[in-house]
Amino acid sequence: MSIRYEETRFEGYDCIRLENQVLKLWITESCGPRIIGLNLHGQDNLMALLPNATYRIPSGIDYHFRGGHRLWHGPEDPERTYVPDDKPVSVQQIDGGLLAKQPVEGLTGIQKVMEVTLSEKEPLVTLNHTLTNRGPQRVSLTPWAITQLKPGGFAILPQAVHTTGLLPNRRLAIWPYTSINSPHLIWGDKYTFVLATMHSGKLKIGWANPVGWLAYWIAGTLFVKYAEYQPQSDYLDFGSSSECYCDPQFLELETLGPVTSLAPGQSVSHKERWLLISDIDIEPEESSVAEIAGMIERRY
Repeated sequence: MSIRYEETRFEGYDCIRLENQVLKLWITESCGPRIIGLNLHGQDNLMALLPNATYRIPSGIDYHFRGGHRLWHGPEDPERTYVPDDKPVSVQQIDGGLLAKQPVEGLTGIQKVMEVTLSEKEPLVTLNHTLTNRGPQRVSLTPWAITQLKPGGFAILPQAVHTTGLLPNRRLAIWPYTSINSPHLIWGDKYTFVLATMHSGKLKIGWANPVGWLAYWIAGTLFVKYAEYQPQSDYLDFGSSSECYCDPQFLELETLGPVTSLAPGQSVSHKERWLLISDIDIEPEESSVAEIAGMIERRY
């Protein structure tokens, strides 16, 4: 069975459904580009759906979060980052997937393109996120790929533990609204866990992630995101290449590319790979994750 490509309606959006032998995902046409749905056959959508969640930017326009997976560009700014993506996107079918292209953002001059391809037989998705400067001025930015997942599970955030003698070997970015003593944060030596079971409040942490993956477990399914870390490059947010945000409505797994200066007409791309593993029973404990870490890392 080759990759199936079908125009459909999903959760109120005009979408393209991509499907292989083991999984399905839905990419919006009527806005975005967004991946609004993702599931293994016979299982529930892993993505958080946020039809009523908005943010009023200083100009008075509402940004609609919608849920699912989106492409932003950092650094985070109330005007530049939250440019509404309410207009239809151009979708082109390609070998194994599709190319979704957003109209140029009027305020920033940036155009977002998301290329999505599937493995024919495995639960693997490849995403190439591209930002192009269509404006008249040079722009400094970073690609920022954000996946909003439904609550009820827990995130696994690997730490790079290596011997550096008397020198430090890790750094952590903590946002002002994050409580270090939150019961939803479990600090381990090799893995940090975020429990997506909050009833109030919010938290966010970021870190340099040379391990190259981060994951979310819910109801027997493990969702893994892979993204390359470039140790000689500059990253935003105290050097963070991976970040995790959580509140009562969703948990976000985020990866960032290095800070890049784009002249007019130049582009930068940021690649992620997704892996879904079904029927897996783990706990938010280091010993439990250690049993499956090798399997995750072999797929990287």
